[in-house]
Amino acid sequence: MNEPDSSALQGSLPLADWGVIRAQGADAASFLHGQLTQDVQHLGERNAVLAGYCTAKGRLLASAVVWRAAGDEFLLACSADVLPATLKRLSMFVLRAKCKLSDASATLALHGLAGPAATAWLGPNAPASVWQRSDVLGGHAIRLPDAAGLARYLLALPNGSASPPLPALAPDAWRWLEVGSGMARIVAATVEQFVPQMVNFELVGGVNFQKGCYPGQEVVARSQYRGTIKRRAFVFACDSAARPGQEVFHSADADQPAGMVVNAASLAGAHRALVEIKLAALEDGSLHLGAAAGPLLERVAQPYAVPIEAAA
Repeated sequence: MNEPDSSALQGSLPLADWGVIRAQGADAASFLHGQLTQDVQHLGERNAVLAGYCTAKGRLLASAVVWRAAGDEFLLACSADVLPATLKRLSMFVLRAKCKLSDASATLALHGLAGPAATAWLGPNAPASVWQRSDVLGGHAIRLPDAAGLARYLLALPNGSASPPLPALAPDAWRWLEVGSGMARIVAATVEQFVPQMVNFELVGGVNFQKGCYPGQEVVARSQYRGTIKRRAFVFACDSAARPGQEVFHSADADQPAGMVVNAASLAGAHRALVEIKLAALEDGSLHLGAAAGPLLERVAQPYAVPIEAAA
């Protein structure tokens, strides 16, 4: 099985496929708290969270890294291709709340950083733990979940700032690390496809079950406490390139998809995908991209344990 050289997974790059929503105002925290799967009300200025935005049926419309920029200003970094629809839908529910929502993508530049050189460049401003955030060059650095044994950071700088003086990291390399982290990012091709637990959101800190209501909260809570979670997300090696939204089939069932690709990456001739899959489909047989006779998928290690007792 091909594995990229670790040197290809270190450096920095502009995250052209990400965007930023800004929420400002006295009610910004309470408004976002009532819309997202996370506790935003008590989010401090030295932390960030992964959050989901769901339909009333509990299906993810978007995922976002959320942090308090300062005071009553919050930033939500999400996939650029879901940002317009997410912003429009959130804006529908502001009503009389003192919260102004806007697309901040033109004023903030997002960068992905990975590896020891990135940590060294951040120096004393490098967040020590996952989901910590710090102030850097007039912007913010957030420690994301590690992948391939490497630290990863999301860096938000004022637009026009110089890029970090680090080796250039290829977009495919960043996507490889993203897949390897097991942290799902919702893109246009996967909107409304997953309840948070299907993509392990609660396992990577993306759902707070102690907070109040939000769209889809009853469905998410019921899946957690009353029902059996029958679908989960796992990292797979692939025989060929995969793409988000691509269906996955079990070798014994050519008619009914067993799952869907959440995120995917190809690097140095190797292919990886984070795949949401029926737990029962892991018991025997094999999994394939696109068709029951399509390219083979083979599970590989991921950095956190996934409960699979529901497969029985």
